[in-house]
Parts: sequence; structure tokens; C-alpha cells
Amino acid sequence: MTTLPRPTTTLTADDARRIALRAQGLLGAPDRRAGVRGVLRHLGAVQLDTISVLARSHELVPYARLGAVGRKAVEAAYWTDAHAFEYWSHAACILPVEEWPHFAFRRRAYRDRPHWHHELPDGAYEQVIKQLRAEGPLTATELGGAKKTNDWWDWSGAKVAVERALMYGEVVCVERRGWKRVYDLAERAVPATLLHDELDDSECLRRLVRLAGESLGVGTRADIADYHRLKAEQVDAVIADSGLVPVEVEGWGKPAWADPAALATPPRGRHRTTLLSPFDSLIWERARTERIFGFTHRLEAYVPRPKRVHGYFAMPVLAGGRLVGRVDPAREGRTLVAKQVTLDGVKAAPAVAQALVEAATWVDCTDVRVERVDAPELREPLNRELAGLLG
Repeated sequence: MTTLPRPTTTLTADDARRIALRAQGLLGAPDRRAGVRGVLRHLGAVQLDTISVLARSHELVPYARLGAVGRKAVEAAYWTDAHAFEYWSHAACILPVEEWPHFAFRRRAYRDRPHWHHELPDGAYEQVIKQLRAEGPLTATELGGAKKTNDWWDWSGAKVAVERALMYGEVVCVERRGWKRVYDLAERAVPATLLHDELDDSECLRRLVRLAGESLGVGTRADIADYHRLKAEQVDAVIADSGLVPVEVEGWGKPAWADPAALATPPRGRHRTTLLSPFDSLIWERARTERIFGFTHRLEAYVPRPKRVHGYFAMPVLAGGRLVGRVDPAREGRTLVAKQVTLDGVKAAPAVAQALVEAATWVDCTDVRVERVDAPELREPLNRELAGLLG
């Protein structure tokens, strides 16, 4: 392995936390002129997920940074003008279209993959390509049906074929329509200047490591690898040439790397107060979240109900650059229901109340109702703050 230079910069844990918040667009004035597209480019990836409570996660991510941006405007910003595409990054993610060349390494790996969960029926691949070429963007249903039976994973031949073509890069998901992927030929959907696989694997990885470091501000090897789900050895192979610089962060106990631009100016500005999607890139990696914020975050949607601690879709509350609580939300008509609330002491009540009321306004709710507070003595202070904000 390449001998790496010794860190010449030491950061305090608070320095690293503020750098991370600024890198994620949650410290300092938001760039409202760049809007949702600016958020996407700044983060490099926005995760998609099927769960919708207040809104879907890819809507919650720009909301957390920009405030009450219109939900229709969010979708339009992602999916018009060949601005973005969906692909496998940290998970299924919306990615800026200029990152298309960087994922050539992953497309090649899929093309060389020897075994697949689904068998590809003879002629199905050629048929979906022919149909897309003739008819334009289509969903799997429009291509002949997404499933053979009602079982979620029992895909039809057309669905198997078009998903394989998506992984290979011959087909692109150009939008979600009613949560269904809409597929089109890459040659039509990706600008010609970007539609190539000319970058070798090392260059793809070098660029993705650099972008991950910029989006994180500062991170360990595991943090950087997790951002686009790279392997540790892939990061090791390119990090010395990525442009990131080695730093030491007090209390981390592990080597870290930082974006040199993030070190050039002290992170200052206004902190966002907001509910965060459990799939927000600020808290993607659990060990990083615990290291930076002293906060254990776990999505419990797939945990059996009796074993849940904080709730189905518990959303961390960010305020003052700290994670100060959690809210498990629901909606009943025009009431935002906080089914379960966890507060980090009475001082967190004003921030949690503010985050709840702002989120309620964004999703056209006119009231907020708290059902349960983990510490019962904090229920009254929280309700008092809510009453003051709701008038």
C-alpha cells in the first residue's frame, strides 16, 4: 500500500463537527438561488426510499437545508433538463448527471458479474431496448408488467431485463412516476459529452473519493468509503492521489482525511433547526454519527414493533449544530402527530417545537399533537413551546 503522509493539521472534535455540518449544507446561509439542484450537487447523492411519512426522503433532504421549498418544485428540480439520474451509490440515489462518468467502474463490474438473483429470459433484454427506442421513456408496467405474481421480488422478464440494462448503463432511470421508475435509453437521457465509460476504475474511484471527502468535509476511511459504498481497499488505492489531506481529529482515534477547502476557512454561520430524514447523508453512517454527535441513530421501520425504541420513522432533530432529540411523526388530516418524542433535556424543547411547527407548515398541517414524550416531565415544556408557536 502507498505510504501516506503524516497529518500536519489537528482538529478538535468541535472543529470536525462544524466542518461536517457546513459540508452537508447545514451550517451557514443556504444557497437559495441554486435551490434543490444546488443541494444535490453539494451533497453529490440524495438517497431514495419507499417510506413516506411526512414526505419521501429525497424531499426531506432539501427541505432540511432550504426550508419550505415546494414539494412539486423538488421533483421538477431533480428530474427535468437531464439534470440528474438514479443509480446505485450509497443506496438507490439521485445523482447529478455530471457524475455519470464516475460510475463507469460500477457499470463494468455489473457487466462482468457472473451470477444474478433473477434469470434473464432469452430475448427479454433485446425486447426492452427495442421498445424503449421505439416508444420513449416507459415504466416496467408499460414495458410488459413489473411482476409475475403479487410477490414483491417475483419480477417479470421485462422487469429483470430493464433493471439489468439499468445496471449496465444502457438504460437510465430518468424520473419516478407514482414511485415507479421511468426508464429511457442512456443515449437519449445523458448528455453526449458525459455519455462515456472512458475513465478507468482508478480514476472513477479517485474522483468519487474526492467528492465524498468534499461532501463530508472530514472523515475516516470508513466514512469516505461508505458515502458511495466503496470497498476499503478501493479507497486505500486512490486516497493519496485524491486531493484530500490527512488530518488528526481529537478523540476520533482513527486516521482522517479532509477537504483542503474546508480547512481554509473557519466554519461559521447560522445553524439549521430541522427534522432530518433517517436517510439524510449527514447521518448515513451510524459509527460516524455517534463519533461526531454522540447520538445513536437507527432506522426502526424494519424492526418488529415490540422491539422498537424510538418509533417506526424516528427523525433526529438538528439544532445548534447538535442532535437534540427524535420525533416519530405521522399525519392525521391536517394535524402533524408526534407519536413519540425524545428530548435531550428541557433545553431542547424550544428547538424540537420549532422543528415540528416548521415541518407541519411545510406539509400543509395547521396543528401539532404530541402523543408521547419519553421523559414525561418534558411533555409540559414541549407543549408550552408548541402553543406559543401555533398561537
